[in-house]
Amino acid sequence: LEHETIAEIEPLVPRVVSTYFGDHNFRVIENPKVHVQLDDARHYLMTTKEKFDAITSDPLDPWVKGAAMLYTREFFEIVKSHLNPGGVVTLFVQLYESNTAAVKSEIATFMEAFPNGIVWGNTQDGRGYDLVLMGTLEPLQINVDEIQAKLNRPEYAPVAKSLSEVGMYSAIDLFANYAGRGPDLTAWTRDAIINRDRNLKLQYLAGLGLNLYQSDRIYADMLVHAKYPDGLFTGSDATMQALREAIARMQGRGMAP
Repeated sequence: LEHETIAEIEPLVPRVVSTYFGDHNFRVIENPKVHVQLDDARHYLMTTKEKFDAITSDPLDPWVKGAAMLYTREFFEIVKSHLNPGGVVTLFVQLYESNTAAVKSEIATFMEAFPNGIVWGNTQDGRGYDLVLMGTLEPLQINVDEIQAKLNRPEYAPVAKSLSEVGMYSAIDLFANYAGRGPDLTAWTRDAIINRDRNLKLQYLAGLGLNLYQSDRIYADMLVHAKYPDGLFTGSDATMQALREAIARMQGRGMAP
């Protein structure tokens, strides 16, 4: 990593984070490679000429005023325009205190901009909790053995430790959280409402999910359409077999399709 920019709208956050949560975020604010830009993240992307290898967005709940602007078709186009070749974007999607219509809207809108997008699941006690959507400009291929080799290197020890703290002890554990790709989820999102700047429908759909706890059901319904992603992962025969079995276990299947 050569340079990282954090766009944060609240000036108190960098000061508080660096003081009280440094042990948990690798003291990121103190890192000389990190620049904190006090700005709304969308406004920052719209006004900078800089391009990035990776952009990650972790907004507030989409029913919060203004947050739905970070889930629109237009915003994802802005993000695309700031990705370098080979770049990736990730987006947090909550399943808790949400509903099927809101989650479908978030995923379908993202996949319109990133047709080869991938869904990664985060479960709690084996039940659906939230998601991370990942988009790329070009189709992605992940060499699992190469990722494991990096995690084994001394300079990646903090990353490996951080992953182990959430129950991921290897690259196989990490990628076992695969939960679907854009083309496979088309049938599930066919009735989704695309969230756009001019209507912000997601803000209202998400508001109807406030105080609902349907995350496991939403996740299970989505997984029905999640086929094993042939061509996405590469590695040794043993690694591929272990990954296939791990994905099947995480998705609650007896064996991978």
